[in-house]
Amino acid sequence: MRSMDGDQLDIERRSAIRDVDIARLSSGADDACGAVARSPAGSGDNDRLDDRLAALLIGRGHSTHAQVAAAREAGRSLSLPIGQILRARGHLSEAELLSALAQLWHTTIVDLESEPPDPELASRVSPAQAIAAEAIPWRRAGSAIVIATARPDLLATLGAAFPHGTHLVPVLAGRDQIVAAQCTLYGHALAREAEGRAPETTSCRTWRPQAMTRAGLAMAALIVVAGVLFPGPLMLFLMGCAGIVFLCNLALKLLVVAAMLTRPRAPATDPAGARLAVLRPPVVTLLVPLFHEATVATHLVQRLARLHYPPERLDILLCVEAEDDVTARALAATRLPPHMRAITVPEGQPRTKPRALNYCLNYARGDIVGIYDAEDLPEPDQIARVVQRFAEVGPEVACLQGQLDYYNSAHNWIARMFTMEYASWFRVLLPGVQRLGLVVPLGGTTLFLRSDALERLGGWDAHNVTEDAELGLRLARAGYRTEIVETTTFEEANAAIRPWIRQRSRWLKGYLVTWAAAMRQPFALWRDLGTWRFVGVQAQFLAAVLGFLLSPLLWSLGIKAAGFAHPLDRYMPEGWYPPLFAVMLLGAGLTMAVALLGCRAAHLRHHRIYAPLMEVYYILGIAAAWRAVFETLVRPFFWAKTAHGQFGGTHPLADTVRDRQQRPDQSCSASSLRRTTNAMDR
Repeated sequence: MRSMDGDQLDIERRSAIRDVDIARLSSGADDACGAVARSPAGSGDNDRLDDRLAALLIGRGHSTHAQVAAAREAGRSLSLPIGQILRARGHLSEAELLSALAQLWHTTIVDLESEPPDPELASRVSPAQAIAAEAIPWRRAGSAIVIATARPDLLATLGAAFPHGTHLVPVLAGRDQIVAAQCTLYGHALAREAEGRAPETTSCRTWRPQAMTRAGLAMAALIVVAGVLFPGPLMLFLMGCAGIVFLCNLALKLLVVAAMLTRPRAPATDPAGARLAVLRPPVVTLLVPLFHEATVATHLVQRLARLHYPPERLDILLCVEAEDDVTARALAATRLPPHMRAITVPEGQPRTKPRALNYCLNYARGDIVGIYDAEDLPEPDQIARVVQRFAEVGPEVACLQGQLDYYNSAHNWIARMFTMEYASWFRVLLPGVQRLGLVVPLGGTTLFLRSDALERLGGWDAHNVTEDAELGLRLARAGYRTEIVETTTFEEANAAIRPWIRQRSRWLKGYLVTWAAAMRQPFALWRDLGTWRFVGVQAQFLAAVLGFLLSPLLWSLGIKAAGFAHPLDRYMPEGWYPPLFAVMLLGAGLTMAVALLGCRAAHLRHHRIYAPLMEVYYILGIAAAWRAVFETLVRPFFWAKTAHGQFGGTHPLADTVRDRQQRPDQSCSASSLRRTTNAMDR
């Protein structure tokens, strides 16, 4: 996975190796230091080094005076040497930069693939030190240590890893080779750390699936026995539970909608910080986990390259699983921009998105860390909006959640309903949850976190299949706040029934697991959140799943409305039915109203005619919820992968989604219905 002209770098490397006899590295420190790495005078003076490098690049014709001047200006508030800034802006290839650095530092370029680092020597340096220095200990040269690095200006940061007085000698290597060598030498240790990074007290990793299965079987047996011995009372009890859960969900939705409509968005609290963010924007790292994404990888790179943010302040990491050869080949065939790089995540279990995020977090250099999915199409000014909002608010706001939408909403009926559901969730319900002061269950993409807060929390729970919602709960427990920021990322709607159910069951399973893990210590949860948010968590996580599981009982009352007898007639007074019907109609009406409210945006208005069908759409959630319960008991850590690029995500018109959605095709209803019918078979 190269982001530069590999052949050119190979030529530079061979040329440099001919000029310096690498064998002399073993013949004594003094000779090695003299032949390999006579550091330029004033190497501690970064400005002076930049001056010499700039003169060298201009003299070679690799950069212009204007490019150098602009890079100098950009570097005044950024701890990057001028060569790295020119490289990030695309004015310089990696081969040209390494060649100039080799001349400046009187050293050579080495090939770490054919001449790999000494594992014993590399073990003297911690993974964190090596990653921070963008370097790896390579060879001994007498009493000196030869360090392979892409950033010789950071060489001194490794001094603490070796005995006092050890002479460190730099040789140069490409950034991708440095990262690959680090993965080989430190990858398994970092992967183990990624698997257990979240605090054990809040993580679900201590669960024993066998014990959960036994408990589930015992519960099922108890219900069966009760059904045989006491069928009427059991059904009355379950109907009562369904009614309580329904009322709980209805009350929460009413409160959330009222808060969204009546409570204003939190104002800016730090105007000076906002102005500083414009003058000195922070570095932003974007983590993009990929697995079997050959179909959309090229489109993803193109879409992320369109983000309007200084490239030297944008650090995009594509997280690729080691066994995922198809995605690796797709990226290898794609020319990555200089500020974008692929990080290989070593094999291990569980193979989940949060594990990959934890691993790649080691390589993040941003003050803000954002998450995208493989099929995402963010608005070009999204990063700038996020940076602006972080600068406006205090440090207690540790997370910003963007809005999600779909660029294939016209694909079929399921896609349309999914689009309306997302509009309801991200444009109405989540803003209301935030304004009520409840826990904000994060979405899996377009969320941005302050890196120091994320590190303090311990990253993600690698075993939780809704790591986003779980992280939202931990943020709240730690005293941080989450805000919804008004910027949109477009995604590909899952527009077939089976994959929709697989995806939704993973989400609901994650909600169950998150709730159960937190409720192992209910008093600690109550203490951390307070009464209001503690009660909210019961409704947001547990009642949300129970609502799907128990809703068939409430819908069975429909036979009574049709004039037929109901099994509960023997146990429930006739006068109870009308209030039940009224409450159920209120719930359906509120769901429709929220959908209409969520579709206020111009490109969503044409979906409003489908709002009465939202309750029909949610029938799919029943199957997903029962599957979620089964998987929670049998395989709680299994990640049901969502395939991307199946429903229009790679179509060229997807990238012009906003223009298309402003002019909806009113004639597509029939074809939409046909696609839904065909989707049943997928």
